[in-house]
This record gives sequence, structure tokens and C-alpha cells, in this order.
Amino acid sequence: MRFVIQRVTEAAVQIGGETAGEIGKGYLVLIGVSDSDTEAVADKMVKKMIGLRIFEDAEGKTNLSLADVEGGLLLVSQFTLYANCRKGNRPSFIEAGKPDKANALYEYIIRKCRESVPVVQTGRFGADMKVSLVNDGPFTVLLDSDTL
Repeated sequence: MRFVIQRVTEAAVQIGGETAGEIGKGYLVLIGVSDSDTEAVADKMVKKMIGLRIFEDAEGKTNLSLADVEGGLLLVSQFTLYANCRKGNRPSFIEAGKPDKANALYEYIIRKCRESVPVVQTGRFGADMKVSLVNDGPFTVLLDSDTL
């Protein structure tokens, strides 16, 4: 499982010209799922993400968590995080999770986040989405379950 976490001052996702989700300060999280991922892996990833201390404190040090700044989450599924570009110029996506399993884990991640984060917005699995954000910093972190 892979999470690309971007610290944002605002972010939104549109589907067909309509806003599906938007947040102010918080994280825009792009979520990629592989076939080997499980709910246990998702639990570990969500716990790590929510516990990250990547917001600045009064002294300018990255020392505050999402809860400390009352930040929100915008969770967007993105199977292309499993693009394999080793051969040729056209990416292969065979390492990405099959849609049914990936969607089930994406929905599970949403539910787990809502247990501890008051503002959780989402995109829609499999939709053609337009994502906009103001990356704060910029500050972007990659969490990969293979390295946790």
C-alpha cells in the first residue's frame, strides 16, 4: 500500500464539474493499493499517517500532528501509484490491486480515518477526477507499507 501525503492549506476534488470533496488545512492523500494488501496493512498505514508530526509549531519546527492543528483529510484513490516504468515508456499497472479489492480497502481506509479525524472528504473510486491543492511548504511524504 502506498500513501502520498501532501500537507495542504486547501485541496479539492471535482468529478464531472462538481466538487466531490474539499478541505482546508490538512492532508491530501493519494492512496494506492496492491493485491497483497490487507486491512491489517491499512490499519498500520492509517495509524502512521494520522500520527505524523509534519505541521509547524510556534517555533517553526515540524512538530504538530493533524489532530494538533485540527486538520482535515481528502482521500483520493490512485492506482497509478503502482505504475511500473522499468521497461519501455508505457507504464504497466499489473502491480496495482484489482478494482474490487482495491475499492474495498479504500472504503475501509475511509471508515478507519473517520473514527479519529472529524473532517474526512473523498474522491470516488475509479472516477475521472480533477484534483486541486495548495501544497503547504511544499511538504510531501511517501508512506509505503513495504518500508514500514
